[in-house]
Amino acid sequence: MSKICSITGAGVSRGSVIHRRGMAKKKGGVGRHVTANTPRTFTPNLKKKRLWVPELSRFVTVKLSARALKTVTRNGAFATLQKAGIL
Repeated sequence: MSKICSITGAGVSRGSVIHRRGMAKKKGGVGRHVTANTPRTFTPNLKKKRLWVPELSRFVTVKLSARALKTVTRNGAFATLQKAGIL
């Protein structure tokens, strides 16, 4: 199952976790040193939602990010889904 928002197109992005060791110089230590750089993924906050579209008189099930859900609430389901090319 893909982790992509139907409206915004937000998907999984890659980054890294930087592990550091030691105490900062300003706190009296010898400084911080990077000991590892581990890859990780940033996943969007996706929700599977059943939206009622009054213009079609039916429900449409879409996978939305939290940001897209706010967009649907603000602009309306029909207009947002039509602009995204889902309807």
